[in-house]
Amino acid sequence: MGAALSLMAFGAAAADQCGAAPRLNVATPPGFCAGIVSGGFKFARGVQPLDNGDVLVVDLGGWEPNQGSVWTLHPGPSGYQKTLLMKDVDRPNGIVLGPDGLVYVGAIKRVFRFDPRDPDGTTRDVIGGNSGVEALPGIGRHPLTALRFDSKGDLYVNVGSGSDHCEGKKGKAPDPAKPCAEASGANALGALRKYQMQWPAGTVKSWEVHATGLRNSMALAIHPVTHALWQGENSRDAIHVAMKTLKNDNDLPHDELNLIEAKGNYGWPYCYDNNVASPEYPAAKCTKYRAPVRLLPAHSAPLGMTFYTGDMFPPEYKHSLIMGFHGYRENGHRLVAFLPDAQGAPLGKMIELISDWTAKPNQSAGAPVDVKQARDGAIFLIEDRSGRVVRLQYDLPAKASTGQ
Repeated sequence: MGAALSLMAFGAAAADQCGAAPRLNVATPPGFCAGIVSGGFKFARGVQPLDNGDVLVVDLGGWEPNQGSVWTLHPGPSGYQKTLLMKDVDRPNGIVLGPDGLVYVGAIKRVFRFDPRDPDGTTRDVIGGNSGVEALPGIGRHPLTALRFDSKGDLYVNVGSGSDHCEGKKGKAPDPAKPCAEASGANALGALRKYQMQWPAGTVKSWEVHATGLRNSMALAIHPVTHALWQGENSRDAIHVAMKTLKNDNDLPHDELNLIEAKGNYGWPYCYDNNVASPEYPAAKCTKYRAPVRLLPAHSAPLGMTFYTGDMFPPEYKHSLIMGFHGYRENGHRLVAFLPDAQGAPLGKMIELISDWTAKPNQSAGAPVDVKQARDGAIFLIEDRSGRVVRLQYDLPAKASTGQ
């Protein structure tokens, strides 16, 4: 009897664990589980696993200037140990590994880099600051910086729009007869910039506006085979104010998945969804803009995504696009995978890797931001509302492993 009770207790304890971490109370496909590996961050926005097993975390700190920080999570026998690397950073958000093995962080108006092995945490500005390269705009409604290196080592950086839909002060509708000033010109907002880098120096040789008409490109990923740049678009709010037939904007517009091409214009603020004219610009010729390749749920708010190249997950997930839905409405609070189609593009079936992520006793609703793959094939993601760091792993289900 005592032995049976002990086994039952062990089973209950194991059910509450995901690997060595407490299990997140969510729904996952068979064989998957999500574990909470760390927490207590104020406004966590970026995560970057390192090859040595450490995990770097960027904490925005809040919307006030110079409250941000960067941390190291070091795995140990009793879980991950948090160590502060740097503080007083101005609203840091994006974090990526560079071709030189150094870590690049996007903050307000600048990108800087550091060596995680450097105990002094010495930083060097790459864009803005004292780099000699023109600073990022970092203004308006979407000032945060996301970034990705391509296969050639060049750097793509988002420049979010200063407004929601090019409205004026106090929400005044834009003039439909005039182009949106902030979306035009050599310093356009609502754009992606491409910085041509010089290696091994890791300095900027030149930069250009790579694509426009993109309201806020917080989710970026490079395809591992085609090396194409993909973008998750956070579409506008409050469309119902200009469309009186709508009671609210719960279902419109859709967020978007875009395949980015050089010099392409993707339509913001003139068009939405599959090249539909915005109500503020009813005469817009939307056919001249690039349409999204996939519509995402409205206000799902993709803030991070990565192509899966690991071997931990089942084979069908290879080269799938794993994306976090941060949104605070019904369509948010999820981690999904878009399986590849016959051509390898992330246009196949959508699978919910983490769902039922609503508020529960002792657990807040999920709000995933950055999503990255670790060396072992697990997925790390960060949440900005709860301050949690979550690790998604896959273990072969018991029946499959025993052949039953």
